[in-house]
Amino acid sequence: MIFTIQIRETLKNLLIQEDTDGDKKITIEDKGPKEFVIRATSGKNYPIKGTYYLSNLLQELVRAKNKGLEVLELDIARIEELPVNRISRSIKDYYWQGLTRTMDEKGIEALLSDTKNDTLTGDILNIYVPFEDTNALQYYQQLEKKLPIETIQLPEIITPEFVKSINTKPGILALKLINENGNIQGIPFVVPGGRFNEMYGWDSYFESVGLIIDGKIALAKAMADNFQYEVEHYGKILNANRSYYLTRTQPPFYTSLIREVFEVTQDREWLKSHLKTAIKEYETVWMVEGKRLTKNGLNRFLAEGLGMPPECEEGHFDAIIKPVAKALNVSIKSYIDGYQNGEIKNTALDIYFLNDRSVRESGHDTSYRIDGNCSELNLVDLNAFLYKYETDFKEIIASEFDDSFSCNNQNYTSNFWNKKAQKRKQLSNTYLWDEEKGMYFDYNIKTASNSTYVSATTLTPLWAKMASKEQAEKLIKTALPLLKMEGGIAGSTQESAGEISTKRPQRQWDFPNGWAPHQMLIWKGLLHYKYKEEAQELIYRWLLMITKNAVDYNGTIPEKYDVVSATHKVFAEYGNVGTDFEYITDEGFGWMNASYQYGLTLLNKEYKEHLNKLTTPNKLFKND
Repeated sequence: MIFTIQIRETLKNLLIQEDTDGDKKITIEDKGPKEFVIRATSGKNYPIKGTYYLSNLLQELVRAKNKGLEVLELDIARIEELPVNRISRSIKDYYWQGLTRTMDEKGIEALLSDTKNDTLTGDILNIYVPFEDTNALQYYQQLEKKLPIETIQLPEIITPEFVKSINTKPGILALKLINENGNIQGIPFVVPGGRFNEMYGWDSYFESVGLIIDGKIALAKAMADNFQYEVEHYGKILNANRSYYLTRTQPPFYTSLIREVFEVTQDREWLKSHLKTAIKEYETVWMVEGKRLTKNGLNRFLAEGLGMPPECEEGHFDAIIKPVAKALNVSIKSYIDGYQNGEIKNTALDIYFLNDRSVRESGHDTSYRIDGNCSELNLVDLNAFLYKYETDFKEIIASEFDDSFSCNNQNYTSNFWNKKAQKRKQLSNTYLWDEEKGMYFDYNIKTASNSTYVSATTLTPLWAKMASKEQAEKLIKTALPLLKMEGGIAGSTQESAGEISTKRPQRQWDFPNGWAPHQMLIWKGLLHYKYKEEAQELIYRWLLMITKNAVDYNGTIPEKYDVVSATHKVFAEYGNVGTDFEYITDEGFGWMNASYQYGLTLLNKEYKEHLNKLTTPNKLFKND
C-alpha cells in the first residue's frame, strides 16, 4: 500500500502530536495519543498506531526530507516492517555507511565540520604523518592550501617524551592512502560512532565481523590494510589514530581479522603480506621481554607514556591529585602543571598513571578488575587472544603456505607456532586456571597470586579454543550462571564489582553493564565446545534487549546496556554514545551493530520469530 504524502506538513503535525517531551524522537516516554492519521494527497487516510510504528514513520519522513524531497511515496510495509528486519536492514543499508571515514580530502572536510570533534580540531586540525611516508606528507601539505590543517611530520623514532611534548597540540594520525591514476584516496575505515570518531583497535575487528556478514568485504579488508599501515609506521595497532595514542595499543585481533577476510576473498598474496605484518606485531609489540611479556612467559598490557592521560575531561583526576596537592599546600591546577612539566616528581603518581594508561590499552576502561594494578596482571583475556594468534599462525602456515613461511629472516613452520601455543596453554593452566573454582582468573605477577574477580573475560579461552573439554564444562557450570542476566552476559558479578558509593563509583565495564565484544566472543566460544543451547539463549537475550530498546526508543542502538534491567539507560563514566540524536540515528554504534548482525546469523528461525514478538526470556527458557 503506497501513500503520497507531504513531508513537511506531515512531519510537523506528527511531532506536535506525538513528541510530547520535545526531544525530536518518538518513544514510550512520550504521552501522545499514539495514533496518527496519514493524510495522503489523494484524500485517503491511514491510521498509524503504537510507538514503534510512529517512530518508523518519523524516520521515513526525515530520511526523505534529508534527501531534499517535498513529497514521499510512503510504502506502508516500511512502517509495519518487522522489528528484527528493520534493525538489521538499517544497519546494513545506513549505519555502516554513516560510520565510514577516510583520511583524504573528503574525509578531512567531514572531520572539520563535525561538532563532536571540537577538542581535536579547534581552528586548525593537526595531521601527524609518519616519518617514512613522504607521499602522505606531500599530499597533506598540498591540502593546507585548501583546508585549515597543519601537517606535522613525526620523528623517525617516536618516544614517550616526544608524545608527551605534543599533548598540548593534539591531532589526528595519518592512515593509509592509495594513488589510483593520480587520484589520492584514503583507505576507508569504520569508527565506533559518536565522539569516537577515529579508527579504534579492537573495535575494528568486531565491526569487521558485521561488515563481512553484510557483504562489505572491501571495507573489512580496508580495516586490515589500515592495521598493517599502523604496525609498519607507528610500531603497533593503535588504541585509536589520535596523536596521544602513539604509545598505546589495544587487545590483539589482527590474525582473526585477516583470516576472516581471507575466507571470503581467497587472496593469498594479500594474506601473505598481512601474515608477515602480524608476525612482526606479535614479536615486537607483545613478545618483548620486560615489557608486555613478563618473566613467567605470560603477557600483560603495558601502555607507555608519561604524565596524565590527556584524553580525559578536566577534573577527571582531581580526587587523586587533591591529597598530594594539599600536602604541598598548592592548588590542584598548580600541582598538575608542575607534575606535567617535570618540576614535581611523584613516583606513586607515575605508577598510578602507568596503570591507568594500561587499563585503557586493555580496552576495559574502566573496571575494578584491573583498576590500579593493570600493568601487574597477566590477564586471562589477553593471553587467550595471543593463544589465538599462535594457533592462527600455525593453521594459516599449514593450510595456505605448505607448512613453510619465511619473513624477518626466519622460516616458520606450523610446529614452531604449535609449540608456542602449547607453552602458553600450559602456563595459563599453571597461573590462570583455578581447578577448584572451575574458572580462569587474572594472575598478579607482583604478589604472585590470583585475583578472585569474576569477570566475563573468564570465558574468553573458549573463543580461543584454549580450554580443554573438561575446563569448558566447568566454566559453563560455574561462571555462566553467575554472569548470565536478563539481557545477556554482565561484565562482572555484582559481588566482584563490590559496593558502589559516591567514594567508589560504578565502573562501566563491571556489573550491571554488558558489552558487545564479550557477548560475541562468548557465543562463538560456546559453539566451539558444542554448547549450542546455551549459546542460543545468550544470543536471544542480547538481541531481544537491543530489539526492544530500538522498538521503544526510536531505533536507538547505543554503545552499552545494563543487562540486569535490559535497558540502554545506564550509568556510565563517559555517557552512552548512540543515544544523542535527533529524529533518526544514521550510525547506531559500531560493535553493537556487528553483534546484532552476527547474532542473527547464529540464532535459529524459531527464536527469530520470538524476537519480532518481543517474547520475554522467561517464557522461552526453563532455567528462568
